[in-house]
Amino acid sequence: MGNVSPDLIKQFQTLMEEEDEHLQLTFKNIHQGFIDEALVRFLKARDWNVAKARKMLVDCLNWRITNEIDSILTKPIVPTDLYRGIRDSQLIGLSGYSNEGLPIFAIGVGQSTFDKASVHYYVQSHIQINEYRDRVVLPNATKKFGRHIGTCVKVLDMTGLKLSALSQIKLLTVISTIDDLNYPEKTDTYYVVNVPYIFSACWKVVKPLLQERTRKKIQVLQGCGRDELLKIMDLESIPHFCRKEGSGSSRRSSDGNDDCFSLDHSFHQELYSYTKQQSRSLRPIAPLKQGSFHVSFPQTDVEGTKIAETIESEFHKFGGMNGVCNSVNGLKIDE
Repeated sequence: MGNVSPDLIKQFQTLMEEEDEHLQLTFKNIHQGFIDEALVRFLKARDWNVAKARKMLVDCLNWRITNEIDSILTKPIVPTDLYRGIRDSQLIGLSGYSNEGLPIFAIGVGQSTFDKASVHYYVQSHIQINEYRDRVVLPNATKKFGRHIGTCVKVLDMTGLKLSALSQIKLLTVISTIDDLNYPEKTDTYYVVNVPYIFSACWKVVKPLLQERTRKKIQVLQGCGRDELLKIMDLESIPHFCRKEGSGSSRRSSDGNDDCFSLDHSFHQELYSYTKQQSRSLRPIAPLKQGSFHVSFPQTDVEGTKIAETIESEFHKFGGMNGVCNSVNGLKIDE
């Protein structure tokens, strides 16, 4: 936990012990037995201000209770064909572990289309992955590597990023805000790879808007980033889209078993089986019901809104430069 003052943590913990039992119960799913480490995450997210950190954590716990987040892993997305469509259009997966034992999450930013289901399904899927990471993946990594592991590494693939991504900004902002407010400081480093010009143009104007703490976490790598990533993980853990320079696709690899985005990958099979098992343990007789798990969307903070508006503005500028016709109301872009 670095040079964090023990007195600061103790002060925060004392305040939290005054909260009611319902908040204490859902807090267990956050800290997983590592209370100090969980408190430090919220302190860090609020620049070590105890009062602000307490408010953030209490708001998070109330959000969890109101939206029944503790039971979200008992609600699998069915039928399987629907979930497969979500996995094919919301590209994320666990590719392996770093040399230090941190889970490596690969995200296909450029080729995620979010067009196979409603927004609520995508938000549900995202939160389920967060909760499975925090309740299963990270505790298992902690046991395996013999030390507390509470964060992950993310590799963001920008292959295929284009102006049509403008229509996804609202959803991505919702997901990002959920993470910022309720899962703070869970990512150690973001590695951005396969960067096209449109990202580079946006990055120049977005980077200054980010908090210094966030900027330090983001590393934009050259090409597919393979050589740099090999410094912190072995070849087997590198996402498939980083294995070969110019592979040019985050949707599929030459070896289907390596495609961590696919529902057929071991990570997603284990996650999906886990949610089904948890559901059956609560309702052993009743069949699984189709229907999304609705979560209230948090209000985007000023910084998040400014970043989203800046990205949208840059995309429109880029579209204008290339003769693109934009329809603002429907966010439709003819390329």
